[in-house]
Amino acid sequence: MDWDAEQYLRHAGDRARPFTDLLARVPELPGSTPRIADLGCGPGNTTAALLAGRWPGARITGYDNSPAMLERAAALAGPTGGGGSLEFAHADLTEWTPGGSYDLIVSNAALQWVPGHVEALPGWAEALPPGGVLAFQVPYNLDAPVHALMRECARSPRWAGRLREVLRGADSVADPAVYLDLFARLGFAADVWETTYLHVLPGEDAVLDWVSGTGLRPVLAALSGDPEARDAFVAEYRARLREAYPRRPYGTVLPFRRLFCVALAPGT
Repeated sequence: MDWDAEQYLRHAGDRARPFTDLLARVPELPGSTPRIADLGCGPGNTTAALLAGRWPGARITGYDNSPAMLERAAALAGPTGGGGSLEFAHADLTEWTPGGSYDLIVSNAALQWVPGHVEALPGWAEALPPGGVLAFQVPYNLDAPVHALMRECARSPRWAGRLREVLRGADSVADPAVYLDLFARLGFAADVWETTYLHVLPGEDAVLDWVSGTGLRPVLAALSGDPEARDAFVAEYRARLREAYPRRPYGTVLPFRRLFCVALAPGT
């Protein structure tokens, strides 16, 4: 089951906010025409607006494994305002290796979907020149109700046989200290932090709408061949979300914790 770009973009502003905050901590890059890789670029909206906006002379490539996302991103490809370029390419991040040197390797809310990404980071870091940067942010909230209730439903007798191995485990993201230690041992200057956003979401069943574009996708994919079962699971999960995240007159509040890392290659 491919990603649904339209569903994902329904909350584009809130999803872009952490990327904005991540890039605010990225220093100036070496060279006048930096080469940038955006891993897990999705529909390309933040690649074009935030990366090309910050570095208009850069050669930027957004990588993703979703045909639907890449189809949406393709409309944004081409020359950028400062003489740089923007392109998009298919890549499986579980196997991706840098082709040559990059001044910035960046990822926005994608590495939690990449098993073994911690082990891949040193190889990616080797592609950076002195002063190059590896930066990423990932959700750090698998213990939050939005995920805990999903796992609770999936483990129930009705669903366990079909969904036991479907959802991500707590090990999909490492503890912040793991990333700090990894980059420090490589000689990088690492800045690692956490932030909890209080997203105020509009509409009915807003949290369900949010997670339908991301974390609920594995369940929807597993049950896609059985619409009746899919709808029954969603109804059960919706009822639990409504209790955990009550709708208020001004919207539904979704607390969302994220982990950030900006690692600067030595030798500047």
